[in-house]
Amino acid sequence: MIKALRTTAALLLLGASTLAATASQADTANTPTTATIHADTPGPVYDKDIFTQFAEHLGEGIYGGLWVGKDSAIPNTNGFRNDVVGALRDLSVPVIRWPGGCFADEYHWREGIGDPKNRPVKVNTHWGGVTEPNAVGTHEFFELIRQVGAEAYVAGNVGDGSPREMAEWVEYMTAPAGSLADERAANGHKEPWHVKYFGIGNELWGCGGQMRAEYAADVTRRYSTFVKTPAPDLMNGKVDNKLLKVAAGANVEDYNWTETMMRIAAPTLDGLSLHYYVHPAGGWPPRAEPVNFDESGWADALHEAWRMDELITKHSAIMDKYDPKKRMFLAVDEWGAWYKQDPGTHPGFLRQQNTMRDALIAAINLDIFAKHADRVRLTAIAQMVNVLQAMILTQDDKMVLTPTYWVFHMYKPWQDATVLPIDIKTPTYTVGKYTLPAVSGSAVKGKDGKIHVSLSNADATKANTVTITLDGAKEGKVSGTILTAPAINSHNTFAAPNVVKPAAFNGAKLKGSTLTVTLPAKSVVVLDLQ
Repeated sequence: MIKALRTTAALLLLGASTLAATASQADTANTPTTATIHADTPGPVYDKDIFTQFAEHLGEGIYGGLWVGKDSAIPNTNGFRNDVVGALRDLSVPVIRWPGGCFADEYHWREGIGDPKNRPVKVNTHWGGVTEPNAVGTHEFFELIRQVGAEAYVAGNVGDGSPREMAEWVEYMTAPAGSLADERAANGHKEPWHVKYFGIGNELWGCGGQMRAEYAADVTRRYSTFVKTPAPDLMNGKVDNKLLKVAAGANVEDYNWTETMMRIAAPTLDGLSLHYYVHPAGGWPPRAEPVNFDESGWADALHEAWRMDELITKHSAIMDKYDPKKRMFLAVDEWGAWYKQDPGTHPGFLRQQNTMRDALIAAINLDIFAKHADRVRLTAIAQMVNVLQAMILTQDDKMVLTPTYWVFHMYKPWQDATVLPIDIKTPTYTVGKYTLPAVSGSAVKGKDGKIHVSLSNADATKANTVTITLDGAKEGKVSGTILTAPAINSHNTFAAPNVVKPAAFNGAKLKGSTLTVTLPAKSVVVLDLQ
């Protein structure tokens, strides 16, 4: 997890790649938004792994949120909650990052294998000082992967682990034969698992070791050398179990870190991470209220969300110097909003309620990732269940889906779709000292052959009419879905789980090559054109 300082840098005007906002100071109610979608000049693929989820041993993210144990009265399959797993399957979660986060920096994988009754009970020194039973280890994680239908992003321990420990973990997970494969089989799983991504440490500049950039780059190069999967069995035509190595990248605007990693360690890597959290109300430590905020608090958070575009642009430019063909990807594998914890919750558990404001933060970020889809091919919102900007909240046997969950659900057609460049000219939305584009959006051609368009209106009180020109698209039909709510701080609770939930949208009209959409205040809309 990141401890990032809030920036007050001015919002830059966004270029016309996939998301462009040439903002004026006009009033939103009087100046409509215009846009052009270039369906005749398709862009890169919007990799489905941009929808990766993050599950850390933190608070009730694992225990209680995902895992209840095989003997629990809560309906489960091999210890994992059926309701939560079902909701994640409905979300088409492509990848799950585990076991951290800072927890990974002190995680020793051998403590999480074998008979659960014989596993050591440790103290989670990062998150709350509570006991960690090691009930969920490697085998359990891959059972979760199987149930959700996702792939694995495993974060290795560079903080206080050794290259040998990391190499043996990879061998234990992926080797088809040998002593570690035999040990894996003795523990209940004969066949090797597929590990798509492996993190060479986490936040080496912080909880992963407080390293300097040059030292971290050398350490990364060393550890990465020993992280390897078995070679392909060419005689039998078996496919190599290749994994993609992701280095611990920069904290927010630490561009020197990216420069140093790329200069020293890039040849040994496939990806480089970036961590950025929205910290409204003055930065670190988190002091913004998750629910009891006014329109200034709303605008503050959304203004900070737009900072992601500047960060990706500048970090990508550095990567371009060393990797102009974009072999490596930028993995924004921790992002989202970080507020004060909900009142009465355990210190260090980072549980916070999720409102309509978080829905807009999610939509803005997903649109920004579309703009940078040539370099950004993996991101992981923090986190999946019960922690920070979560998809799902649980309490005992109850579960509720958050506004952020529903945005991810609405954007499912973006997974592995082709980005269609969209130029958006929108007025600004201003509250006090915070100014940001009123409308955000992105467009893709989905695997289903349809054009899908997202539009969100950040204005908390005024509607916005958007007129879109479709270049290269044929006339057809339009249908849509909207997520909005009675108030900017509307949220779902166990007593009222459907306050913020998608509904059919009929505010769009398609005539010839012109699409006209009226966006209500504080809304996210996804349109399907066919």
